[in-house]
Amino acid sequence: MQNSIPQTLSYDPIHGYIPFVSESNDPQATACERDLIDHPWLQRLRQIHQLQLAWWVFPSAEHTRFQHVLGAMHLGSRMVDQLYPSLKDVCPDVPSRGHVESLVRLAGLLHDVGHGPFGHFFDDHFLKQFSLTHELLGAQIITSELAPLIEGIRENPNSSLEQNEQLQADQVAWLIVRPSGDEATDQPRWLQLLRSLLSGIYTIDNMDFVLRDAYMSGYSSRSYDLERLLRYSFFSEQGLTIHDRGMDALMRFVSAKAELFQTIYFHRTVRALDLSLADVFADSMALLFPGNPADHLDAYQAFTESTLLVDVSRWATSDDPVRRELGLRWRPILDRKLPWHMVCQRSLLYQEGDPESVSIFSSEELVEHQLRERLTGAAADVPIRVDIARHIFRPHTQGPAADQNFLFDSASGSVRPLQSHRLYDRLPVSHRICRVYSTSRELDLPITTALDSLLGGDSLDDLTNM
Repeated sequence: MQNSIPQTLSYDPIHGYIPFVSESNDPQATACERDLIDHPWLQRLRQIHQLQLAWWVFPSAEHTRFQHVLGAMHLGSRMVDQLYPSLKDVCPDVPSRGHVESLVRLAGLLHDVGHGPFGHFFDDHFLKQFSLTHELLGAQIITSELAPLIEGIRENPNSSLEQNEQLQADQVAWLIVRPSGDEATDQPRWLQLLRSLLSGIYTIDNMDFVLRDAYMSGYSSRSYDLERLLRYSFFSEQGLTIHDRGMDALMRFVSAKAELFQTIYFHRTVRALDLSLADVFADSMALLFPGNPADHLDAYQAFTESTLLVDVSRWATSDDPVRRELGLRWRPILDRKLPWHMVCQRSLLYQEGDPESVSIFSSEELVEHQLRERLTGAAADVPIRVDIARHIFRPHTQGPAADQNFLFDSASGSVRPLQSHRLYDRLPVSHRICRVYSTSRELDLPITTALDSLLGGDSLDDLTNM
């Protein structure tokens, strides 16, 4: 039967055609999905790359946050299509299918609306000083800037809200913010369960970016089995649950995500770009942005990678000596003539119960200090920088993401913690890559020898000069 809801199709290389509502037939509606997609807050994401700084290393990875959020919106529909019957069984008071689907679709569409230039780098090197993350800022944008549009939407391509229902912007905002360890909530149970579709081991966010980033970077055209992962997912009384027949698909997803972190997101040159950008970013921000973005949303809407890169590229010829000096510091980055090169790297996998927090890998400053004590002669004064990248394999093992995902054991007919499965339990909890960078290539050997001396008998993966 043909769907009577007017919709537009957007072609996507990952998901095929992505439908969205372009106008509404509902007389109660005051907005439709297209109004949000075309809004300046969403169109702004066309000018923020999905891969932070990795697009400077992988030439084909030019995709943006905008394409990603459309994909996450689409996966919201696919997840609800699979999960709504079990959600209704667990929570009889859940709103209609149309309400839940629209809510999850909009959470997927808007989950990155608070991102700044260079994505998570911007969180760490600017937003953090204001006790902000892109999620908290996004929640503010949703509730203060986009609420009238959100609450006026009554249809998605597959279903509609019932007459007595209305979307709530604060629920969309709550869904996109990751749970904190001491969080108390009065949100209904059905909404708490839906949050696992945005914060958990496999979500509409990371299921899209793993496929998209792997494809666009050239790493893999189909990195995991999305169809099987969806098919074997459902809500139990405990939460989002995967049937044991879907465990192979989940393990492949977790592995594909880990491989992307190791080979793309944490690539040695990507991290060198991070180091180089960090050297100039803090001094530049005072000239690029007026202060806390939460207090300057109009300016933040216009602040993107495109505007930032155009501004700093002009500074080298500025009459202002401060801008000119900063512009000269930016020039090697813009020309990809990076001062930092990787000398060596060492990796360590942590299993559950390993003392990760007291490992030498727990602090970049500690590693650098200990290296300095071991470097002598000409190597003593060589500029070095330690970078430690950490990827979490099992995010629910400890901390606020706990109780997001569960396992259905078909042999016993019971739902158990996911880590009780032998395949999942064999995954490491986390992986740390410790790299030493230097501006000199003449003293690589003594630096490497000092790092090996420092690490002593640890069981390490020797990946020197990869």
